[in-house]
Amino acid sequence: MGSTRSAKDGERISILYSFPHAFGAPGIGWTAWNQVNELVRAGHDVHLVTTSVARPVDGLASLSTSLEVAGRRIPHRVLGQDRSLAWHDRFAARVLAKRLPDVVHVWPRSAERTIEAARARAIPSFREVPNTHTANAYEVVAAESARLGLAPREGSSHAADPVRLATEEREWATATALLVPSDAVATTFLDRGFDESRLRRHRYGCTPPGAVERDDVDGAPLSAVFLGRVEARKGLHFALDAWLASEASEQGTFLVFGAVDEAYLAVLGDRLAHPSVQLRGLTASPLDELAQADVLLLPSIEEGSALVTYEAQAVGCVPLVSTAAGALLEHDVHGLVHPTGDVATLAAHLDLLSGSPETLGRLRRAALAHGPQLTWAAAAASLVEAYTSRPALAVNGMVRADAA
Repeated sequence: MGSTRSAKDGERISILYSFPHAFGAPGIGWTAWNQVNELVRAGHDVHLVTTSVARPVDGLASLSTSLEVAGRRIPHRVLGQDRSLAWHDRFAARVLAKRLPDVVHVWPRSAERTIEAARARAIPSFREVPNTHTANAYEVVAAESARLGLAPREGSSHAADPVRLATEEREWATATALLVPSDAVATTFLDRGFDESRLRRHRYGCTPPGAVERDDVDGAPLSAVFLGRVEARKGLHFALDAWLASEASEQGTFLVFGAVDEAYLAVLGDRLAHPSVQLRGLTASPLDELAQADVLLLPSIEEGSALVTYEAQAVGCVPLVSTAAGALLEHDVHGLVHPTGDVATLAAHLDLLSGSPETLGRLRRAALAHGPQLTWAAAAASLVEAYTSRPALAVNGMVRADAA
C-alpha cells in the first residue's frame, strides 16, 4: 500500500491519474495535461496512465500508455470507441496494482475496473465530472434542440446514449467521490439524489498571458465576443437575441468565433446578418480576441465550467454568462450572471455596460485582479484539497456564480 501522508501537511502524495484519450490534445486532453503538470510542479508523484501522449509532462513518477505500439498511437477508431475505453480501463487497473498510489483519479467511461481495483486495496478513487449529470445534459440539450426544431448533433457527447449513461452511473456509484468543477454541475447531482458528502468541489484554470494592460474604459462603443462551438448548447441564439435587443448593437460590434454546426446556423438566420455581428469561424489566438473585447457573451444552457470564462477574466474581458456556464466568478464583482435562457436580463446587462463606462471599468479591474486565483496552479491546489479533505461543496477561494 502506498503512503498515507497528507498533502495538507505539506507532504507529497502519490496519484495514479488515468486519462483514456490523447493526453495534451485540444479539449479535455488540455485540461488533463494542466492538472497533471501542476500536480507534478507542486511536488506530487503522478503515475500517468493514458492512451497516448500528444504533449509530454516532465517529472512524472511513471508513464504508461495503453494504446501505443513502438511509440505510435493507435486511434480509438481502430478498436472502436467502447472497446478502446474498456481496454484502457483494464490496463489502468493493472498499473494500479503495481504502483499502489495514495489516490486514484479517473475520467469518464473508462473507470469501472480501475475503481474496483482501487477499492479492493482501500485506495480512494476520484471520478472527474467535466459536465453536468449526463442525464441532465441529454435532457437539457434535447429540449432546447427540439424547441429550435433541431435534433442533437449526431455523434455529439450530448446526444442521448443509454449505454453510455449506464456506464457512467456505475462509475458514479462506485467511486469514492465525484470531482465537480462548479455549482452548476453539483446541483444536477444533488437534484438526482446524490449525497452531498460524495461531491468534492475543485476548479479548472487557465494560463494567463503574463502582465496584462488594458486601456481605461472611455465610453467607446461596446465590443463583445463569443468563443465556443456554434451550437444550441452554447446558447449563441440567446446571445444574439440579447445583443440585437440592446442599445449596444447600434454602435458596437459582436464577433463570433467557433466551429459551426451547420443545422444550427440555419436556425440563427437573419440574426447573423445584422451589421454589428460578424461570424469569424475558428481562431488560433482566443486570448488575443478576448483581450481586445470588452465583454464575453456565453449564455450556455449546459456546461461543466467553461475554460473561456477563466481566460476572459485573466485578460480583463468581462464575462456576461448564464448560471449554467459554471463560471468561477461573483456576480457584479468580476462579471454579470443571468438566469439560463433569460434574454431580457442579458440584454439589460449589455445596456448597463454600454451606457456606463464606470461600471465596465470596475468589473474589468476586478476580473483582472481575480486572475491569480484562476491559474492552473490554483486549480491543482484545489484538486489536492479535494483528494485529501473531508467532503464539502465549497473549497477555500471558491466563489459561487449562481446569484444573479
